[in-house]
Amino acid sequence: MNMSFATKVLEAHRPDLGPYEELYKHFHANPELSFQEAETAAKIVAHLKSLVAYDVFASIGGHGVAALLRNGEGGKVLLRADIDGLPVEERSGVAYQSRRRAGEGEGKGVMHACGHDMHITALLAAADTLVASREAWAGTVVLVFQPAEEKGAGARAMVEDGLYDKVPVPDVVIGAHVMPYRAGVIGTKRGLIASSADSFHLTLHGRQAHASMPARSIDPIVLAASTILRLQTIVSREVDPADFGVVTVSSCHAGDAENIIPDHADLKLNIRAEKPATRSRLLTSMRRIIDAETSASNAPAPTLEPLSNFPFLFNDDNVTDAIAATFAQHFEVGKCGFDTNIARLSGSEDFGILATSVGRPSCFFLYGGTDPEVYDKAEEQGSLDELPSNHSPFFVPVIQPTLGVAVDGYVGAALTFLRKG
Repeated sequence: MNMSFATKVLEAHRPDLGPYEELYKHFHANPELSFQEAETAAKIVAHLKSLVAYDVFASIGGHGVAALLRNGEGGKVLLRADIDGLPVEERSGVAYQSRRRAGEGEGKGVMHACGHDMHITALLAAADTLVASREAWAGTVVLVFQPAEEKGAGARAMVEDGLYDKVPVPDVVIGAHVMPYRAGVIGTKRGLIASSADSFHLTLHGRQAHASMPARSIDPIVLAASTILRLQTIVSREVDPADFGVVTVSSCHAGDAENIIPDHADLKLNIRAEKPATRSRLLTSMRRIIDAETSASNAPAPTLEPLSNFPFLFNDDNVTDAIAATFAQHFEVGKCGFDTNIARLSGSEDFGILATSVGRPSCFFLYGGTDPEVYDKAEEQGSLDELPSNHSPFFVPVIQPTLGVAVDGYVGAALTFLRKG
């Protein structure tokens, strides 16, 4: 079988990934929270400038970075990686474990628990590959290192801060994410690739009183308990079992002293769907239940504050088919390579805003990061659900083959639209 165009380019020009493995360890050990990624951005800028060929633009939408490589007439491709970490205390035990903390004093732990450190490193290595292979392809490459993906705000912030005044509007927008699949696996799919996600801070107000005098109170803890339980009936009783919907109460806090009924309870909610109509139904039902339970408790009106909003992410059919064809030629099809029916991202993404804001098609591909031996053993034992996944304090992708696959994915996807002639 003849080598594909992407394979020829990668085999001739892929850099030694040893230094990039060390760079990955640096990013993993030094995560920064959303909109606080100053050191991460500075490291990215320094590396891009060391490649000489890129025009580099920093501080877009906070700590966002864009880089531009013009290489003659041809297609224009944007490749994106996200760069922020999470407020998670790492417990992986790896030698390069994060010991970063946020805030004064002890603060909270910070970790790249979603794999953005792998995304950064892979895109920097892809940038290196594309520079080295300039004689083989033609067109324009735009690299975007986006802040604050975890808040669902970084892509919009970069667009609103003039990203496309600094770099050309691309023909195609491409992103990627590491997942708890078997390392070595890569794939994408048409249509929905990530669900919507709407998050809220809910304050349920009550009336404070001594614990011995509950009749003088309006107990927000009882109100919170009944609200939480009732919210769980939305998916089980209002969403078709063939559909997808999630209602999660991820935080609940009320009171401090054991002998005081507090005056309020604070909850955080997360709502997810894969269809616009279902999303609307979930949000409407959420508000109805909150208001009804508040009324039933004779409590003051609740306060519902939006925290973040992630849009639906859809892969364009034509762009996805073209990238899938490249992947099928470059990666071995099957359990250890290209997955023709990869599961969609279980979470949500703001990546699509980089495309929809300028009316361009996009494709998001996924790749695995779980040690193959660990994955195969868990699969054999029927315990795949017990493996660490994104946002777990134990989620640290095995560096290889994960990094190599990610680099080849970025480069292969870009070269799909950058062929000469």
